[in-house]
Amino acid sequence: MKTVQQQLTQFLAHITQVPPLDVALADASGCILAADVIARSAVPPTALAACDGYAVRAKDVEGARPTAPAVLPVAHVITNALADPIRLVDFQAIKVSSGAALPIGADTIIPLADTDRGTVRVAITDSRRRGQHILPAGADMHEGDIALRAGTRLGARQLALAAGLGYPRITVHPRPRVVVVPVGDELVPPGSPHHGIYDANGPALRTAIQDVGAVAIQVAPLPDTPSALTEAIEDQMVRADLIVTTGGLSEGENDTLKDVLLHLGDVRFDHIAMQPGRNQGFGMLKVQGFTGDEADHVPVYALPGAPAAAHVAFEVFVRPALRAMAGYSELYRPALTATTTTSWRSPHGIRQFLPAHVTGTPDGGYEVTPVGDPEHLDNLTLSLVASANALAVVPEDMTDVATGASLPCLILED
Repeated sequence: MKTVQQQLTQFLAHITQVPPLDVALADASGCILAADVIARSAVPPTALAACDGYAVRAKDVEGARPTAPAVLPVAHVITNALADPIRLVDFQAIKVSSGAALPIGADTIIPLADTDRGTVRVAITDSRRRGQHILPAGADMHEGDIALRAGTRLGARQLALAAGLGYPRITVHPRPRVVVVPVGDELVPPGSPHHGIYDANGPALRTAIQDVGAVAIQVAPLPDTPSALTEAIEDQMVRADLIVTTGGLSEGENDTLKDVLLHLGDVRFDHIAMQPGRNQGFGMLKVQGFTGDEADHVPVYALPGAPAAAHVAFEVFVRPALRAMAGYSELYRPALTATTTTSWRSPHGIRQFLPAHVTGTPDGGYEVTPVGDPEHLDNLTLSLVASANALAVVPEDMTDVATGASLPCLILED
């Protein structure tokens, strides 16, 4: 029997990052940056007015106050931030809008609030030191500076910066494409008029994959017929960076998924020392008729069919792999320590992942309550799993979990 850590380490060794791709900024949201973004020029490229007001020489308004304002003629008005800078001569003012290029010779901006807002002549009621309300050239960054480092997740702020630097396209690790294959003669799609068990794992995995930031491609439930399974999986290989199956791993003679996957590639199936989710498998599938330049193998992970077990196994093994494929450096869920509100016995040598509900605060501490019977995890229902916001982890060497014991918990909700 393999440990959880052995299974995770071996599966991650089969995973590689999706090759970098140059994409339009609109398509980069949520992706991981694959190459540094470099400032092509200083930002801002020239000194700018940091507020609406009047550009002046500080020495020309020295000592100005409400009872003795400095009165200067307004030589020009600049409202266009793209306008070329003009020259300011002594004892004059130029009215400027925020973001406009600083006039040549000006060394300070007097805000509108400290003036009478004159258009021909302006009365300035407060003096300013040189450099006030001016954004110097290169204040944000200089030419050649690294604006965004490879490995950064691209959200609104990061894409705004790239756009502001003039980048129409950017190099990212694109979202992995994951094909979800539910397996079982008994399964029917939700809403189907046919008799059977509604497929819960397909929609659940599709959503979990999308939550990671990957692209989920869910196929309809497939029967255990070897020919149908083989044809469907072969068809999906050409568009998949990862194939995830669920179900079909029992030892019954009608469960043929293992034989199909073994026929399609190098796949191993093991009993994992964990609850729930003992039966799992992973490996590499050979893409048939391959003639392209990309990798000719696709990784596959076979999840259990029981919804609770499939959910736990996805969180423990598949989710970290998807983050690795997408270029993330942090692969795992955030975790915290919580004290238990009940007691139970845990099997020796088995790591339990209990769907649970965590409550509390950082200052007051956290408590964790399993959502079902920890000693009968095979009986976990979908309604119980749906109410959980964490997975409480019981180590392999802890057999008696006492009330008030401290357990690490993986937080499932943001």
